[in-house]
Amino acid sequence: MLKITPYLGILVVIVSIAGLWYPVLGYFMILVFATLLAISPFRGRWFCGNLCPRGSFSDFWVGKISQNKKIPPVLRSFWVRVPIFLFMMGFMGYRLLQTQGLFNQIGMIFVIMCLTTTTIAILLGLSINPRTWCTFCPMGTLQHILGKDRYQVKLDAEKCINCKKCDKVCPMQLDVRNSLSKRDCIKCGRCVEVCPKAALAFEN
Repeated sequence: MLKITPYLGILVVIVSIAGLWYPVLGYFMILVFATLLAISPFRGRWFCGNLCPRGSFSDFWVGKISQNKKIPPVLRSFWVRVPIFLFMMGFMGYRLLQTQGLFNQIGMIFVIMCLTTTTIAILLGLSINPRTWCTFCPMGTLQHILGKDRYQVKLDAEKCINCKKCDKVCPMQLDVRNSLSKRDCIKCGRCVEVCPKAALAFEN
């Protein structure tokens, strides 16, 4: 996790709310898309755990009042994730075609998408777990595919004392020690930081 990560949540609030009056703010989403696309082939879902404004908002704002329940496994299924990805990308593309290239209308499309998905993320975050949305987020799914098995956290079994502290701090509720090849690790590094024996480390 970067030092700025806890403060990035304010950006999603600004775009979602102020963007309704200033559609140009919607173009910030293009910067987000471009950044994660550039990073994911080399670091997988690193963007999700370090630079994603919505992820930051979920962790450090919603997380304070979340029910913190177990995330339903079905939401991680590609039978759920791929249809959601295709629907949202298709719908966004359809709406963009209707703007006829008008600058403010294009910006507003991104604002509405940001507001809608953030609202869903908040509702799921409050009722289940802060990172529930992230298990099937279209951009997270895309990074999952592009990143393959890059930059995974590795376990030194000889050092591990089975304290399970890593599992307890994982925001994605992954079984860290037994799921080391899971592409949905968001590379936040919390498991590495909390390990008392330095048994975990990221490797390409």
